[in-house]
Amino acid sequence: MLLTKPEILKAIAAKKIRIEPFHKTSVGPASIDLTLDNEIRIFHAKRKVVSENTDYKSITKKISINNGYLFKPGELVLGITKEKITLPDNIAGWINSRSRFARIGLMSHITAPFIAPGVSNKQVLEIYNAGPQTIRLMPNTKICQLVLQQCKGKAKYTGTFKHQEL
Repeated sequence: MLLTKPEILKAIAAKKIRIEPFHKTSVGPASIDLTLDNEIRIFHAKRKVVSENTDYKSITKKISINNGYLFKPGELVLGITKEKITLPDNIAGWINSRSRFARIGLMSHITAPFIAPGVSNKQVLEIYNAGPQTIRLMPNTKICQLVLQQCKGKAKYTGTFKHQEL
């Protein structure tokens, strides 16, 4: 069952769900808009063979985008949400692109959209420019949306990315 705006606001007021920083205007009919923070990771130009054990930090460089970043067609970057999301053990989340960006070819989160119950961290975004135009990425842009879903039963994420960072 997806949570709608009244249920999201009730859960936030009861401190069952925490979004920091939180702005009530970010809550839509059944989602919460999340913003891009001021740093991204760009991939090194030198190509190498990678595997599932490759540390993404070894093939990327962190840069500031305070003045924007010109995001070229076909490029992939890693971003992170400004908001820290804390979910209880009976609510999971899904990160989705916003339609305003999809229409210009920006995929704000191309893989791994699931946020497990019990998570308490910022969310890393795999951002891809699938369009033919260069896009200016700016910090504080409402780049994606979080959809919340009530779970049957309880669970808590304790995996590798428990304390996620960019």
